[in-house]
Amino acid sequence: MMIRLLRVLRIFRILKLMRYVNEANVLLRSLNQSRRKILVFFSSLFILVTLFGSLLYVVEGPENGFTSIPLSIYWAIVTITTVGFGDITPQTPLGQAIAAVTMLMGYAIIAVPTGILSAELGREMRREYDHRHCPQCDKGGHDQDASYCKYCGGEMELPQD
Repeated sequence: MMIRLLRVLRIFRILKLMRYVNEANVLLRSLNQSRRKILVFFSSLFILVTLFGSLLYVVEGPENGFTSIPLSIYWAIVTITTVGFGDITPQTPLGQAIAAVTMLMGYAIIAVPTGILSAELGREMRREYDHRHCPQCDKGGHDQDASYCKYCGGEMELPQD
């Protein structure tokens, strides 16, 4: 098993992905910083899906294919995620109106986690690039008074005041 794992790790050497580890760490730190907001978002989404599914179960009923609340919640998840399998569709005008609102909510919901992650990613990138960068290896995190790069030993430019 260990040898197989080492073989898999060789892929990184072949693809030369190790140079992107710092950037991947920025992304991972952003995800980590925004995990609570995303958790609140998914909790709210779960509540919305349950409400829309239950509402459609009451409005449409078993005669239109909504035979149980879990099946109706499945319909709401499929509709909000904009997949829309079409295996269950509302037949009544009120059910179709609720479906239209659910579909519009699905498009709006796509933007929320994107905005949360983008804001956190921007904040993390500002933190990363607030420090001086080496002109030779382009790595950051140097002190303001550093004369030489702590990674490659190259001479640092004087900071601009």
